[in-house]
Amino acid sequence: MARAATPAAARLLRAALLLLVLVAAGRRAAGAPVVTELRCRCLQTVQGIHFKNIQSVKVTPPGPHCGQTEVVATLKAGQEVCLNPEAPMVKKIINKMLNKDSAN
Repeated sequence: MARAATPAAARLLRAALLLLVLVAAGRRAAGAPVVTELRCRCLQTVQGIHFKNIQSVKVTPPGPHCGQTEVVATLKAGQEVCLNPEAPMVKKIINKMLNKDSAN
């Protein structure tokens, strides 16, 4: 004859099954890539560059990869330069690029 499980044993069994499911789900999520780079791209920045030399500007907000805003300008020569997002000249460049893009 099989005995009925006590309430304490049933709770323990449910807790063990829940733990097993959570561990399995955690292992599956751990292998999923979240971002391609897990570090800041701009280690050094410049205060500004002449607007006529810039082809495009990419602004990356803070996120899990980096805790600071990054501004990367691609120059017409093909080089990439990190700009200081707090510099007044850089703020003007970003505004000009945004106005240029919205006009097109």
